[in-house]
This record gives sequence, C-alpha cells and structure tokens, in this order.
Amino acid sequence: MTADLSLLSPLFVPADRPERFAKAAASGAGTIIVDLEDAVAPGEKAAARANLARLPVDACRVLVRINGRASGWFDDDLAAVAASAAHGVMLPKAEEAADIAALRTVLGEARAIVPLVETVRGLAQLPSLLAAPGVTAAAFGSLDFALDLGCEHAWEALLMARSEIVLRSRLAGLPAPVDGVTTALDEESAAADARRAAALGFGGKLAVHPRQVGPIRTAFRPSEDDVAWARRVVAAAASGAAVKLDGAMVDAPLLARARRILRAAAS
Repeated sequence: MTADLSLLSPLFVPADRPERFAKAAASGAGTIIVDLEDAVAPGEKAAARANLARLPVDACRVLVRINGRASGWFDDDLAAVAASAAHGVMLPKAEEAADIAALRTVLGEARAIVPLVETVRGLAQLPSLLAAPGVTAAAFGSLDFALDLGCEHAWEALLMARSEIVLRSRLAGLPAPVDGVTTALDEESAAADARRAAALGFGGKLAVHPRQVGPIRTAFRPSEDDVAWARRVVAAAASGAAVKLDGAMVDAPLLARARRILRAAAS
C-alpha cells in the first residue's frame, strides 16, 4: 500500500510542554506525537498525562507515545489516552502482539496504533506485530535499536533492519513505514537522511524539531526532474506500442513507476 501522508513527517513534542502543542500543530507536520515516554522525567509523568486534555486535535492528527508495557506507567498512560481526544497511540519498544491487543481492548477499534520497533526482539516479532488488529503503520526507533544491537547509529549498520521493516510492512499490506529520527537539527542532515529513507521505501520520517518538517516533506516529494520524466514515459506509452525512451524500453513496470510518481506529485 502507499504511504500514509499524515505520517510523512510526524513531529515529537514533549507532553510536559503543552505551550508547544499549538506550535507543533502549526508546523505542517500533519501529525504530532505527544511524548509521555523519553521526553518526560519520571517525576513529571502524572502532570504530563493531565496535559492530554489540551491536545490540538482540531488542528492536526495527534498520536500519544505512551510508556512501554514493562515500564510501570503503561496502565496510567493508557487510561489517560482513552479519556483524551487523541487519534491514536505510538507504542515504544513494541515486541508482542499481546501488547497491541491490550491497547485495542482499552482504546477500542477507532484509534490508530503505531508500533515503534526499537529492539532486536521487536524486529524478530515484526510479522505478528504488523498482523495485529488496529496497527496502521510501523515506525523505526533507530536510536534505541542501535543501542540494543550494540552497533553505531549509522545508516550502513542499520540498513538490514530498515529493509526488513519496509519489506514486512509491504507483506502485511500496511502503508510504508516511518523512519527514525535524525539527531542533528540542521535542515540538510534531516533532508539527506529523508532522501535515503525514501529511496529505501519508507513513507515518512520522524521529526524532533519543527525545522526538520519542511526538509523531510520535500525529500519525500518527487523532484521536478522525476515528474518530467514520468510525464514523458506516460506520453510515450500512450500509443500502446512498445517504445524506447532514453535508451530504455517503456514496459509495464516502468510505466507503473511513472504513474506512481505522478500520483505522489499530485497528492
């Protein structure tokens, strides 16, 4: 399936900083992820949960990243989300389909569930995670995954995991997954990482700062050269006869790719 455009550049915002909610919603991210987990100190969890009453759900799509099931805060977080107007949850360190079922039991069927793959076990259990009812797309928690694997947080070291998440999402019939964060806050670093993720088959990338949103969205958008090429391919194939373009045969896969580019550009 094609990418979920609301998850093109989801932006994290700390749940204990409600004054930032509106700014995040106005960033153009499409979805904001109000974070109860890593962004909130243990002593501030309860106060942060109370801020879920102030979610800007009329301005954009809102997910809440809760604490994991083994954390001790899971049940309270889940109850707070259920009482809020959030559109769904992001589950960190997702490893068991039973964890997804626990979310669905409390939240019902209407809210989105995005499992965050952050551990080697989570990657190994990915087929069952993605097959669980309620899952709308997967996301890659690359920082924690690198820590769990004992490798550098570098593109080459994590290429296998990224490819597996893209492949398994496709096999599960889900939208293309969301890539992990870029820790460098400069726009070019975010754009370069997003271009790599898009080339690999991801449908979006997590953002940690509003200035990353624009570069990420641009990176996932077909370039002018891509669109021009796609239009030429479609025009060349209009006769129905086998033709060559730029030294290559315009066959069915090439035509399908050109049409996909034009659909992406239109959306």
